[in-house]
Amino acid sequence: MPQGPRNFKVSASEGQVVQALGGIAGATLLSRLLGFVRDMVVARAFGAGPVTDAFFVAFRIPNILRRLLAEGALSTAMIPVFTDYMAREDRPELHRMLRAVLGLSLLALTVTTVLGILFAPAILQAIAPGFMNDPAQASLAVSLTRIMFPYLILVGLAAMATGVLNSQGRFFASAIGPAVLNVGMIVAVVLLPRYLDQPIVSLAIGVLAGGVGQLVVQVPTLSACGLLVMPSRDLRHPAIRRITRLLLPAVFGLAAVQLMVFVNTLLASLLPLGSISYLYYADRVMEFPLGVFGIALASASLPVMSRHAAARDDRALADTLNFALRLALYVSVPATVGLVALRTPIVRVLFERGRFGPAETAATAEALAWYAVGLAGFAGSRIVAQTFYARSEAATAVRWGIVSIVANVVAALALMGPLGHAGLAGAASVGAYVNLLALLVIARLRLGRLGGRALVDGAARTLLASAPLAALCWLALAWWPPHPSFVVDAAWLAATIAAGTGAFWAASAALGISERTALLGLARRRERDAAL
Repeated sequence: MPQGPRNFKVSASEGQVVQALGGIAGATLLSRLLGFVRDMVVARAFGAGPVTDAFFVAFRIPNILRRLLAEGALSTAMIPVFTDYMAREDRPELHRMLRAVLGLSLLALTVTTVLGILFAPAILQAIAPGFMNDPAQASLAVSLTRIMFPYLILVGLAAMATGVLNSQGRFFASAIGPAVLNVGMIVAVVLLPRYLDQPIVSLAIGVLAGGVGQLVVQVPTLSACGLLVMPSRDLRHPAIRRITRLLLPAVFGLAAVQLMVFVNTLLASLLPLGSISYLYYADRVMEFPLGVFGIALASASLPVMSRHAAARDDRALADTLNFALRLALYVSVPATVGLVALRTPIVRVLFERGRFGPAETAATAEALAWYAVGLAGFAGSRIVAQTFYARSEAATAVRWGIVSIVANVVAALALMGPLGHAGLAGAASVGAYVNLLALLVIARLRLGRLGGRALVDGAARTLLASAPLAALCWLALAWWPPHPSFVVDAAWLAATIAAGTGAFWAASAALGISERTALLGLARRRERDAAL
């Protein structure tokens, strides 16, 4: 931590970030847990092979567009503008702005969906050319894509609601939406396959049902805030131009990350069957800590950063960025250690049943290790990018995002030969770190000092505190019962994770890591709130 007195404004900002993080992380934790249940159900029902490859590719298409046009760029572009309107305009004008933006968004999402359905075969051929060698698999992927494309409209409207509610300091209702999606998919897989000629179609139906739920779950909170409005045809409202100026570069900025996913999908389709599924399941495990904390922290930081940017307070903005990055490192480093060390038992406990056997476990665990190495890069780059969105400088992230794409492609081509699908996971990690370092350099030029010494000190202390965790994982693996039953395997894994977390927490206390204090304060605040 930097020495010297710290002013109240910075402390207040940190408190706002941590408080928002609590609500988002809690809802995201529930969603990720349900996501694991969903993936276990899917793995048991369909395994890892051509059918699941077809679904995951089909789902990835509208899902990536969702992140680009809906949850990512749209909500990111809306929050700074909406925050400014709340501060400067009266309620009727705020409603007029919302109705105009909703009308344009609905039109754009509908057009994109129709085009996606019409051109699904061409899109599939572009992102997964390897599928063309198997006409049956290609036909299935096209059908699934067309069924799921309307999900984009549903989740796009839900993303607009998320941006509005987050600007109001309401995070839980929007963060719980993905949990509803997982419930829809789980129920569909359990109930529908027996009634369908192609059982995997049940997953696509579940996606649509979950999309409806993601939107509906936010309606009560929007109504309570007095912000539930109908769309209008006012396509010339000044706010639309402002949001568009932020939206277009934000789309390209987020596309840097999503294009990496497309590239990896394309290359994985050229590898042996099952490679796409191995990468998907590994990514799902890695995204548990990333989503619960990394992405949640980025979402919690954006409204606070937007207020600092609106006030032209670059010093407070830099301090908030520094605090968010230190928190991200505090969680990412031990999570990386745990995921790499326990990768095989984690995958075995989560997925190894039914048609998902030991061979699939080994292949997925190999990819997980390489994804986990990039965890700090994935989380950190998302947080630093919020700085530019808050300052309405999303275009800056685009230029350097292109560099990260090039780094990912070069690394993928170099690593997929010797490492196969695991090399693609490693390439994604390389791209994430290139993106993070580039954004940090530009943020330093824009904002001035970012507190680099505090970041390095925090990273060093966190790494040192992770040593007992690594040692404990090594001992647990050495003593792991041979050929355990599922119950014993799961209990041993849970005990190892609990003991490792305790060891890291105790080491953090002994080393006086300040991020531990911030999270402890959040836990105590939540306990007090629950007691009231």
